[in-house]
Amino acid sequence: MSEPDRHDRSWQELIDTDVEASLADMRTIAVIGLSPKPERDSHRVTDYMQRHGYRIIPVNPAAAGTEILGEQVYATLAEAHKALPDLEIDTVNVFRRSVDTGRPITDAIAAKTAGVRTVWLQLGIVNPDGLRRAREAGLRAVEDRCLMVEHRRLVSTDRVR
Repeated sequence: MSEPDRHDRSWQELIDTDVEASLADMRTIAVIGLSPKPERDSHRVTDYMQRHGYRIIPVNPAAAGTEILGEQVYATLAEAHKALPDLEIDTVNVFRRSVDTGRPITDAIAAKTAGVRTVWLQLGIVNPDGLRRAREAGLRAVEDRCLMVEHRRLVSTDRVR
């Protein structure tokens, strides 16, 4: 039996399940495409998550070697894992255009052995084929959802910290 189409209710139910499970055990978030500009969504959402106790690992090749939100920026997820071998990055949060999400999803799948459990595509970002690949590899997969919005929603129900 094949996975449902992203417009089906069952596809949205899979995402809802992954949202709750991800936020329940999320601790460290690699943010692909984190902007140094405070007015950008990637910066605002990441700042919010950091202020709520999550460790942030910025990944942005254009800003590699600098700091964003007080954290060292890495060019790739693999570079971050190499530099921080004792840190388990459990979530890969992607702020890239939908057409540019293939590589981050592939990188998240490759990093599963290093602790990645979830690949999360932010609000407005979709890649159903990529999410299918992530799920087939055993990862949780979320698309078209804002991490900050979902966190606020679930904090209000005491389901996450």
